[in-house]
Amino acid sequence: MSFCDLAVSGVADLQPYVPGKPIAELQRQYGVKEVIKLASNENPLGPSKAALAALAQSSREITRYPDGNGYTLKMALAEKYQLVPEQITLGNGSNDVLELVARAFAAGGDEVIYSEHAFAVYPLVTKAVGAKGIVAPAKEYGHDLQAIKKCINSRTKLIFIANPNNPTGTWIAPAELKAFMEKVPENVLVVLDEAYVEYLEQWENTVAWLQDYHNLIITRTFSKAYGLAGLRVGYALSHPEVADLLNRVRQPFNVNNLAQAAAVAALSDDTYLQQARELNNTGMKQLIAGFEKMELQFIPSKGNFITVNVHSNAAEVYDDLLYEGVIVRPIANYGLPQHLRVSIGLGEENQRFLAALAKVLGRG
Repeated sequence: MSFCDLAVSGVADLQPYVPGKPIAELQRQYGVKEVIKLASNENPLGPSKAALAALAQSSREITRYPDGNGYTLKMALAEKYQLVPEQITLGNGSNDVLELVARAFAAGGDEVIYSEHAFAVYPLVTKAVGAKGIVAPAKEYGHDLQAIKKCINSRTKLIFIANPNNPTGTWIAPAELKAFMEKVPENVLVVLDEAYVEYLEQWENTVAWLQDYHNLIITRTFSKAYGLAGLRVGYALSHPEVADLLNRVRQPFNVNNLAQAAAVAALSDDTYLQQARELNNTGMKQLIAGFEKMELQFIPSKGNFITVNVHSNAAEVYDDLLYEGVIVRPIANYGLPQHLRVSIGLGEENQRFLAALAKVLGRG
């Protein structure tokens, strides 16, 4: 007997999500002491002082269960976005919220649409609930909304759209996205994954769209620009009825005390957010200049990462970089076997990566 025969439909065919290699693991395996990690789109600034202070205060209460409803954090989010708390669903990172959406609204026989080269979690959660994933062809490495629209039929339940997109960094202009929403049937839910939206210098207030599009779900996270990836806290903004259904399948203590406290503090720390954005802009220019010097093609990005074509087997280049103490991300599983995704780091980290890449590629 195989236990795969006992698994629910879709689970046996899943391949687990592979995160970026941890620094400690590389040090153990390769004996490299000085390691930089530019693989997981983390904020190189580290957490803000406000978040650290909130963590210290909250740590005194870790013997207590967290507030299962996340009242304080929901109130802070509601005030920031001019919503009511009943429109908010908290998650253990936005990945958790994406899974809640799939569990609440899709099942066997249903179809879920997402783009080629889009976030790997979309097919994972789709298959896990037994639904059928429909992959719309990409356009210039990003979402082709016309292609997605053509995939909609009577079996479509969900559409996942990442803006900016991970791992390509591509971005859809608000006018184009809004025109797309106008054409989506009301009984099809559109999940707008905005994990990297805070890195945009200016962006459309998509939250205001919730008044007009009740089938819109916006997901965001504190893991990227807010620098709290290790605490795992994200959220969804939606119509109250949608949020109510999501909260029915949500575990009651999915966001811990420390995460809630740090997120509340981070949410109002505009100075930190601006510093993160400025550091990212500077680092992006640094990497682009390095790629151009090596005559490497790259995909223009609106996130805190950039995807570069190394014009060879990227998995082999990735392995060679590990011996140089540099961790990046090969993305063959996204259909891009010659590309590496590189997170923006501190200036010295970016420079070390560029030097290592030039050495590995023989372009120094």
